[in-house]
Amino acid sequence: MPVDRLLPTPEAFDLIELARDIADKVLDPLVDEHEKSARYPDDVFAQLGAAGLLSLPQPKEWGGGGQAFEVYLQVLEEIASRWAAVAVAISVHSLSSHPLLRFGTREQKARWLPEILSGRQIGAYSLSESHAGSDPAALRCVAVREGDQYVLNGSKAWITHGCIADFYSLFARTSEGSRGISCFLVAGDLAGLSFGRPEEKMGLRAVPTTSAIFDNARIDADRLIGAEGQGLQIAFSALDSGRLGIAAVAVGLAQAALDEAVSYANGRSSFGRRIIDHQGLGFLLADMSAAVISARATYLDAARRHDAGRPYSTQASIAKLVATDAAMKVTTDAVQVLGGAGYTHDYRVERYMREAKITQILQGTNQIQRLIVARGLAARLDGPSCPP
Repeated sequence: MPVDRLLPTPEAFDLIELARDIADKVLDPLVDEHEKSARYPDDVFAQLGAAGLLSLPQPKEWGGGGQAFEVYLQVLEEIASRWAAVAVAISVHSLSSHPLLRFGTREQKARWLPEILSGRQIGAYSLSESHAGSDPAALRCVAVREGDQYVLNGSKAWITHGCIADFYSLFARTSEGSRGISCFLVAGDLAGLSFGRPEEKMGLRAVPTTSAIFDNARIDADRLIGAEGQGLQIAFSALDSGRLGIAAVAVGLAQAALDEAVSYANGRSSFGRRIIDHQGLGFLLADMSAAVISARATYLDAARRHDAGRPYSTQASIAKLVATDAAMKVTTDAVQVLGGAGYTHDYRVERYMREAKITQILQGTNQIQRLIVARGLAARLDGPSCPP
């Protein structure tokens, strides 16, 4: 059942309809088999790029869609409700272009953005390492300046679109300390760059997640984004918007699970009544609906703050926390509504439940989100008090 949305412009409604049309005609027929066999959908991202859906929130000056972030996120939610792995990859592509868009020089933008924002090149975000998932200041992958080049050595982990992406926004150490991290734009075919075997995941199987190994890989110094030592600032700036992308994906998953549970409950009878008419089940579905609608409102509030140029970091963490916890609960409850049928591959709800779990981990675990929110509260309490 289509979501009844409040959107800022007629063009935004057209984009939602375009996303639904592509999701129904292109994504929905492929998702089950590709997820089951962990097969990458080669042509899907080219079609999404051609439709302009891979660069909606980026500036028109550089070939983006120039859309409000709240519009982009609702398009992403529509795609996630059909294929979460593709939606996560779109969010990661947007995240990967953020460093160049926000911190690159005009020369760098003119050189690389047209291919990136057209969707002819797909990006990946390379921040985490096996020992430094929630603590990026502990990165060990190094970039050593040698003349007009940097030499990269070390490994990265948990890269969505790893070994498939055309470019990587890489964060590597250029000096000691938390201010010794820098950001680089690395080509996917770089000599000295190799990838580990794709992870065998419980969900989002169609888009690979891999490690990356840099072995004396050389890049030109003009691939440094921002200044040396600015990497963590760049990474954290990107993650605020990335967390909203994951929140939208989580809501899309939860909406899909709710829709399937409602459809099943309307069509299944027990004791002479539709099971949706039994109060115990009806109340469960009502709570699921309330969780989905509340989560959507939370990420939209953060997105509208972003669009208005207001601080939104804490709101992004809250949205990511609320939406992904809601997705985990709603998808689990959807399996419960379907009973034994929900535990089989005959219905999609078991896949939704498996996919929802990773949203609580991506872009900073929900424990990290709670830490960010708590620190924000402490900062408010420690700040200057209001005058009497």
